[in-house]
Amino acid sequence: MKKIASTLALVVAALAISQSALANQKLATDKNCMTCHAVDKKLLGPAYKDVAAKYAGQKDALAKLTTKVMKGGGGVWGGFMPANPQVTPEEAKILVTWVLSQK
Repeated sequence: MKKIASTLALVVAALAISQSALANQKLATDKNCMTCHAVDKKLLGPAYKDVAAKYAGQKDALAKLTTKVMKGGGGVWGGFMPANPQVTPEEAKILVTWVLSQK
């Protein structure tokens, strides 16, 4: 019985994580981020997996990238990222957390 409960708890946790990941990709789509970015390939902007790799282990990555989503920026990937006025500070943090989780 304990083994079944443990397995069920793991399945529920995995579903919650995958739904969260899908929800955050939906947020990225809803906020037009996916117009210039994709998870695994470069479009106008870098692939989110490349962003995650570049900023892996950087303690200030979340704050730095959240600001970039809100205010825009350039020079890091050879182009310019415009500010996204549709994104609230909380949404920007959610989006950046999701981007940094891409592997």
